[in-house]
Amino acid sequence: PDQPPKLPAPSVALQMDRFVVTEALDQAREAIVPSLGATQYAIPSSQLNTEALGASQGFNQVLLRVPGVAEDSYGQVHIRGEHANLQIRINDVMLPEGISGFGQELDTPFVRSVSVVTGALPAQYGFRTAGVIDIHTKSGISAGRTGELTLMGGSFGTLRASASTAVSSAQVSDFATASAQSNDLGVENPTPTRSALHDHTRQFKVFNDLSLLLSPTSRLTFMASGSFSNFQIPDTPGLVPTFAISGQSVPASAALDENQSETNGYAILSYQTSTDAFGAQVSAFTRYSLTDFKPDLAGDLAYNGVASRVRRDLVANGFEADLRRPLSDAHTLRAGLVVTATNTSTATDTAVFPVDAQGGQSSATPLFVADGARKLGVLAGAYGQDEWKPAEGLTINTGVRADLSRGYTNESQLSPRVNVVYRIDNRTTFHAGYARYFTPPPLELVQTSNIAKFAGTTNAPQVTASSPVLAERADYFDLGLSRQLSDAFSATVDAYDKFASRQLDEGQFGTALIFSPFNYRKGHIEGIEGSLDYQGAILSAYANAALSRATGRDIISGEFQFSPDELAYISAHDVHLDHDQTFTASAGLSGKVDRALVYAEVLYGSGLRSGFANTAHLPAYHPLNIGASRSFATGRGRLVRLRLDLVNVFDEVYELRDGSGIGVGAPQYGQRRGLYGTVALVF
Repeated sequence: PDQPPKLPAPSVALQMDRFVVTEALDQAREAIVPSLGATQYAIPSSQLNTEALGASQGFNQVLLRVPGVAEDSYGQVHIRGEHANLQIRINDVMLPEGISGFGQELDTPFVRSVSVVTGALPAQYGFRTAGVIDIHTKSGISAGRTGELTLMGGSFGTLRASASTAVSSAQVSDFATASAQSNDLGVENPTPTRSALHDHTRQFKVFNDLSLLLSPTSRLTFMASGSFSNFQIPDTPGLVPTFAISGQSVPASAALDENQSETNGYAILSYQTSTDAFGAQVSAFTRYSLTDFKPDLAGDLAYNGVASRVRRDLVANGFEADLRRPLSDAHTLRAGLVVTATNTSTATDTAVFPVDAQGGQSSATPLFVADGARKLGVLAGAYGQDEWKPAEGLTINTGVRADLSRGYTNESQLSPRVNVVYRIDNRTTFHAGYARYFTPPPLELVQTSNIAKFAGTTNAPQVTASSPVLAERADYFDLGLSRQLSDAFSATVDAYDKFASRQLDEGQFGTALIFSPFNYRKGHIEGIEGSLDYQGAILSAYANAALSRATGRDIISGEFQFSPDELAYISAHDVHLDHDQTFTASAGLSGKVDRALVYAEVLYGSGLRSGFANTAHLPAYHPLNIGASRSFATGRGRLVRLRLDLVNVFDEVYELRDGSGIGVGAPQYGQRRGLYGTVALVF
């Protein structure tokens, strides 16, 4: 699988089947940056149809069917016990990070296939290493149709419309999609009631993939995407005001009006050339991201003593190059370079009350404190590696990676990597690997507030220490076994162990849905996961299960965000990370019944951490989803697809968060039962 197919000789004109040329170039691109010994879970587009809401589901929901992926609030997912630390790659190009996270930005309809790569990663993967979300997009050729119009509606005021178009000629391929949606459950409900208060969202997303075949062995590709989202922050009724405010009427806690808007966009230009003797992809990219939180001034002051307008944005530019050079049947060399320069800006306007020496409110007239910062950060990484096949069925990939981070701190590291893959027989493969990792903190999320400005106010921290956030350094070990039990039935099992110094984590320490990173002095993450997959002519099924344990000790940065008793306890104890979930599982079954596709699936979580210093955990949950779809031919090559989904069939009430734990801002409950209908016209 690591060798690309034979490409047509340059003398062959472009009159040959453009689909064949494009598919050959796609596979050759994969051979430039293969996963080589890492653990990889593939999600083909056909599987999306057997999951709740199909292509209309949020992209973060797609990932929940992968072993070791735990669900969290605000669209977050955690892979193998780590907070964030995910790398998004679009057609094998690293996407720079945005502020809002990828949960609401990426749009499922443009996805052709997804692979989640974890474990001991080869040297081409750097910076974000908990998991690589490798997305291959639809193109004008692969889409198979010229267009699709889709309308979905259902519970919680949900309305979603999307459209896509695909065109191709001998040399040009273009795929574009756009979607607009709104619902009344934009952010998880902080109460166990069926409907949330003040929780409306509006989202609009566009994506385009334009490809130009320059020759049978080369092409130029341009991708662009934009997303624009607005979220009401849901309210909790029945709260009692804590602070007095002069000249303002205090709204009921069920009538607060906090809002957050998010804007994201990126553009990527790539050139690829691939022959039997050489392969390369060179890309330039740009990225913009903005998050703007608007408080309810009187309400936030009355209930919290603090009301902050928070605006963060970034502009990132960079380039990436990956090269492949076969030396012989036994050796293939690979090398690459990526450089990203990011300009970040933070502006905060905070209203607070003055306090006396005992910390009590001393005036009902608020004070206003302005704060902000700008920072240019640079990330640079280079690697080289050799894929060596010393014997039949044995592949050894060795490499080294050099990384450099220039931001609020200046750090670097040289990281060796080694992976061994042994094909025991035609059905059984064993792999083992070691990777040294270097993970700098997200520049755009580093807390830059001048805490001295808030001395003597209701926003003054109990702890005044504020050590800088540092890059995490870790040793990662992974081994696994995969077995093709029959032509339709396969199984995998994988175990991992990570030892980290300066373990990075993130928490929500204010009302804005923006996270701030911090370090534990050391961390340890270990686990084991397994997967079963059956793909038959009539029935398909999968089952995933994972055990994980993630701990940290002694917080050494961003101390002002914590209470003194928490810091003291964590300095002397290994505590669970807030996103640590002991047992995570998913299972699904789908089949064809009288020309209809029906499915059922269940997602299980044993509960994220909660309580003082994460010493407790929430109850387990296991919502069941079912659905059915069917296509009808209408003539002239057109199809109508009808779909019905019932989410959380038994209306299970379950908490993802209860508002307690390290860096947890508020309670969030999972979605209650919802019924959704979809109709699509395909032409």
